Amino acid sequence: MLTRIVKMTFKPENVNDFLAAFERKKTMIASFEGCKSVKLLRDISDTNTFFTYSEWIDENTLEKYRNSELFISTWDEVKKFFGDKPLAWSVRVID
Repeated sequence: MLTRIVKMTFKPENVNDFLAAFERKKTMIASFEGCKSVKLLRDISDTNTFFTYSEWIDENTLEKYRNSELFISTWDEVKKFFGDKPLAWSVRVID
């Protein structure tokens, strides 16, 4: 199992645009082959900062998603809303 965490900070005026885009796409992402779950988290102190927390069967399934039309179209839609450079980590639970 692989967990992918992506931190995204949005321009304040585009937060609702991002939330609407995520709402439209979350079911498709969650049902993508190899995806076990997708969650959206919001920073408590900086409400313009969000994290996606997704679980994947393995690195190959994550890479298939990252190269898919779904990911490319989603990223193209939301990247114009960024207020800062996104950061991403792929991690595994060890305990």
